[in-house]
Amino acid sequence: MTAVDAQRIHLSVDAARELARAALRALGYDTHQSELLCEHMLDAALCGYEYSGLPKILQIAANPKRKQPTTPMRDIYATPVSALIDGGNHSGMLAMHHATDRAIAMALAHGFALVGVTNSWMSGRSAYYVERIARSELIGIHTVGSASLVAPPGASRPAYGTNPMAFGFPKEGDPLVIDVSTAAFPGTELDFYQLLGLPLPAGVALDAQGQPTTDPQAAKQGALLPFGGHKGYALGLAMQALGVLAGSGLNAAKDYGYLIIAMRPDLLLPLADFKRDLSEQLARIKAVPRQEGVTEIRLPSEKSFNSRERAMREGIRIDRLVHTRLLALAAHQTVQP
Repeated sequence: MTAVDAQRIHLSVDAARELARAALRALGYDTHQSELLCEHMLDAALCGYEYSGLPKILQIAANPKRKQPTTPMRDIYATPVSALIDGGNHSGMLAMHHATDRAIAMALAHGFALVGVTNSWMSGRSAYYVERIARSELIGIHTVGSASLVAPPGASRPAYGTNPMAFGFPKEGDPLVIDVSTAAFPGTELDFYQLLGLPLPAGVALDAQGQPTTDPQAAKQGALLPFGGHKGYALGLAMQALGVLAGSGLNAAKDYGYLIIAMRPDLLLPLADFKRDLSEQLARIKAVPRQEGVTEIRLPSEKSFNSRERAMREGIRIDRLVHTRLLALAAHQTVQP
């Protein structure tokens, strides 16, 4: 580990993994849980999503749901191609890992799978799940209905969640992965910006009085806005409705509902044909004439995959304040089986 400057720290991948595991063990997660959580957040960091990387451990530590009792995950309802899972108040990154495993197994066996997760929180980066599905030669869709952080157009208070949606498609080479929030700013990034004292971009948030703000603390007391006005609002409501399908109404707060859809392309086309035709279409898109000064037409997920490949060699950089807090957390590690 070497200092980059007064505010940034460089970590090798191994050092980042060791720090994350130690901090998660200090929060009471066992070896297996720590490994699953660590690999999810480390992958986010490698892909260039710093706020979804190691800083998320601090968000887990501060979340009041973490201190509430957990129970084993169980099926509320299941068929050969579907399952509604009670997440037992476990972190969404653990519950969704289990749900993704279930969806992949069912879709490979039966062609299609629909898996919902309720009674869980903080699922992390949606792309992580649909990439796993796509690398299993399946098409994956993941939607989230979440706690109220976003104000509808014209409203001054939040009424529905940031509600991301993600898609994963197998193709030749790396899969096509698309992961977008229906809010104008990621809700999980508010804590990161507040911790570092950074202003929000203009036009993404309101304060408690319904006035535009760039202060992340004021935004947390107020609301985020949908991206694209009424279009983002409509998509956000669609994700909220799918969250209801995934069991959000069964939560005491009636908020979080996670949905995974996985399907075999050969339900309609031979897998090889699908991968070839999709790859050819994407190649045509990348080959369109570019505007002056543009060096490449980039596809969703290409930047993340390139960042991951580079960071696996060069390591990652995190804010010094985040690093200091993680070290302090890890120093209080408790022994778990």
